[in-house]
Amino acid sequence: MINSFLFKHIDNSALVVFRIIFGLLCFLESVGAIFTGWITRTLVEPKFTFSFMGFGWLQPLPGNGMYFYYAIMGGFGILIMLGYKYRFSALAFCLMWCGVYFMQKSSYNNHYYLLVLLSAIMAILPANRYASLDVKLNPKLKEISMPSWCKWIFVIQLFILYTYASKAKLYPDWIDLTVPKLLMSSKANYPIIGEFLQNSFMPYLVAYGGILFDGLIIPLLLIKATRKYAFFASIFFHLFNSIVFQVGVFPYLSLAFCLFFFEPKVIKNIFLKRKEFYSKNEVIVPNYKPILVTLGSIYFIIQIILPIRHHFIEDNVLWTEEGHRLSWRMMLRSKNSRTTYKLVNNTTKQETFINLNDYLSKKQIRSASSKPDVMWQFSQRLKEEYKNKGEDISIYINALVSVNGKPHKQLIDPKVDIANAKYNYFTHNDWILPSK
Repeated sequence: MINSFLFKHIDNSALVVFRIIFGLLCFLESVGAIFTGWITRTLVEPKFTFSFMGFGWLQPLPGNGMYFYYAIMGGFGILIMLGYKYRFSALAFCLMWCGVYFMQKSSYNNHYYLLVLLSAIMAILPANRYASLDVKLNPKLKEISMPSWCKWIFVIQLFILYTYASKAKLYPDWIDLTVPKLLMSSKANYPIIGEFLQNSFMPYLVAYGGILFDGLIIPLLLIKATRKYAFFASIFFHLFNSIVFQVGVFPYLSLAFCLFFFEPKVIKNIFLKRKEFYSKNEVIVPNYKPILVTLGSIYFIIQIILPIRHHFIEDNVLWTEEGHRLSWRMMLRSKNSRTTYKLVNNTTKQETFINLNDYLSKKQIRSASSKPDVMWQFSQRLKEEYKNKGEDISIYINALVSVNGKPHKQLIDPKVDIANAKYNYFTHNDWILPSK
């Protein structure tokens, strides 16, 4: 049964068309970061970036380096779309995107993480076997079929993503509309649609529409009787998110995934009319089956475990942020903070309050005022800077944080020297005060 599920060959039109769209979106994401000023605000103007733990050595290139970096990534996106030196181009884009992703987390977004996973997946798929420059240069590469696992790897990944996204919304502040109301109120100044978004029914649509869509969309797309309705619902849902929440290429990438749910012949007839349709349904078990099954199992086990790890860490992830990233927790909370950093010279006992504007961008200040891991990293940065000046310091943080409009509470123990505190990567940090 597993042989038929994974290795039965099916028409590869969906993968070929997805490659073209994926490459185009990689290009648009890259050049869009240049022309919207995202690179300037996030990677050029800040004095340093808050990288993922263990990646402190990853910092932006000097001068105009990051603009060239993104232009090169955009170029690889075009090569993916055209199917030229495909595997090299896909792998190169993946590595470069991973570099930027792990380099900074002030602008963390789930679709950045998804692009890491997808670019890695695309690098191993035979997506260049039709309608590509690789085939034009080497006709022996041409194929009109692919093993079924090339489809199911996307379907399973999406099922995990959407299921966890739906599950994460099943908590009081979402159910009682607290968070959706905050989200909508922040859009009041939008031209044309701002006033419409303040309608009393909009929080209900966002709250319960989000739960139902995320929880049901994959099963409904898999069922032939509901597929078209689910597809039209996807168009509305993702265009709404694109316009209202401005989440980059993610909505369009999500719509492109629908290619894998429709019958291959439908995709072929719409997009690749001259292509021969594959209908043999042969089961061809390759020599690499043990490797594929082993690596695939490990990959999806990790994908299942990562989003639930916060349940094994003390306190609420909305408060501590421990286990938040890589978990498909999308737009679930709003934080407001009043935070000060007190620096104490351990030799002279002189106290100084740090002006965050001297070190951080506005976006970085928001993170360094409400997210414990960023607070710890910034404290380490300050400690190293003063050490280079010959000063031994301690840093105490007074952070009053409000989650989803609730009363402000102390987030960090103000008696703990964060500059000399340890950070636990996989367990709870005791210097984060309880949420209750």
